[in-house]
Amino acid sequence: MIISFAVENWMSFRDRTSLLMTASRERQHGNRVSTISKYKTRVLPIAAIYGGNASGKTNFFKALNFAKVLVVKGTQPDSLINVEPFRLDRESASRPSRFFFELLIGENVYEFSFAVTRKAVLEEKLVLISSASEKVLYSRKGGEITFDGALEGKQKDFLNFVSRGTRDNQLFLTNSISQNVDDFRSVYDWFKEKLVLIAPDSRFEAFEQFIDEQHPLYSTMNTLLQQLDTGIAHLGGEEVPFDQIPFPESLKTMLQGEVKEGKTFRVHMPLNDRYVVTREDGNLTVKKLVAYHQVGNGPKVRFGIRHESDGSQRVIDLLPAFLELSDQHSSRVYVIDEVDRSLHTMLTRRLLETYLASCAVDTRTQVLLTTHDVMLMDQQLLRRDEMWVAERNADGASSLLSFSDYKDVRYDKDIRKSYLQGRLGGIPRILLNVGLGCHVPLDKNKGGN
Repeated sequence: MIISFAVENWMSFRDRTSLLMTASRERQHGNRVSTISKYKTRVLPIAAIYGGNASGKTNFFKALNFAKVLVVKGTQPDSLINVEPFRLDRESASRPSRFFFELLIGENVYEFSFAVTRKAVLEEKLVLISSASEKVLYSRKGGEITFDGALEGKQKDFLNFVSRGTRDNQLFLTNSISQNVDDFRSVYDWFKEKLVLIAPDSRFEAFEQFIDEQHPLYSTMNTLLQQLDTGIAHLGGEEVPFDQIPFPESLKTMLQGEVKEGKTFRVHMPLNDRYVVTREDGNLTVKKLVAYHQVGNGPKVRFGIRHESDGSQRVIDLLPAFLELSDQHSSRVYVIDEVDRSLHTMLTRRLLETYLASCAVDTRTQVLLTTHDVMLMDQQLLRRDEMWVAERNADGASSLLSFSDYKDVRYDKDIRKSYLQGRLGGIPRILLNVGLGCHVPLDKNKGGN
């Protein structure tokens, strides 16, 4: 789980800006807040970020995505780091961008932070926090990496060897994993396996769950598709001969060599056609994701996914994520930018209600989302400390503020009305006049209709 995340000098966030997922003293919806007994803290299962266009919501999403890519994929030798500092003043352009994480991984809390420019990683630190103390596992500054003083012998020697081989434009965490160092693997694996980001135009990968009738969530997902009024009776897979699939020859050749026995490969084609390629008994089998609609009492009619509405396609993308979030054994963190894109407000609310109803003190999943949908700004749905607003000042710098920081936002207050009236910030400053059309006065001598 994310306990806190902060960013500084990244895109529109000039100054250090933090998103805190620790619960305030508020009692509302307290039965769904995760309790971390070892650290005597409570962590929220959700954060919703509101704000006008260009307020910084998507830039915050991009900051998390940048950190994940830099940790998991790293950089190529001699390549620049794809960092984007604040550009509206000269001083920021020359300063490093900084990222700070406080994470609950398993039963431990870690602090992981780094500072980067286009050319190099200037600082990096990993700290293990216990209930009574902090242990710096490694620290990097000025090109030197130091390790926990309790390390001795071969382990310390090998870490020093790995540190010397870490490129200037590379995180030590990333390089340590490539050198089979397991000391810090849990943190790396959190970024790789637990942190999942879904952009407005991205497609959730695990759509094969809708094809495999033996998948434990197959029937649940199809039932929810009906309940959410998509018009889809169920999804399924239509088998397509390999030589007839509309793939480029280069892709077919790649699949022939890359798909091993028992493995599955997902393929997204233009117009959102989706295929699952599997090798069984040495042969490649291909199934295309299709939707079935019920017409009265007659037979079901098959549609390609490309023929479904944008809203239905968005539901198909989000359902696997929300079902996993509701799994008591999961510990994934989903970050969804513009969760309401192409969705009716009641449908979005239903997805959130389903997830939040599954949350309890032992829940370890989280969802962070950005949205313009003010109908979700409801204290019957979300706590005040779960609602945030992104605001951009006159200098073009963004900031985040929790609704729980406003003293006059009570638990029984119509928070949506206050927000739309501009009392909480985060709404666009519209400067256009009410009348946009050209007004041509009538010639009194000629009259008019």
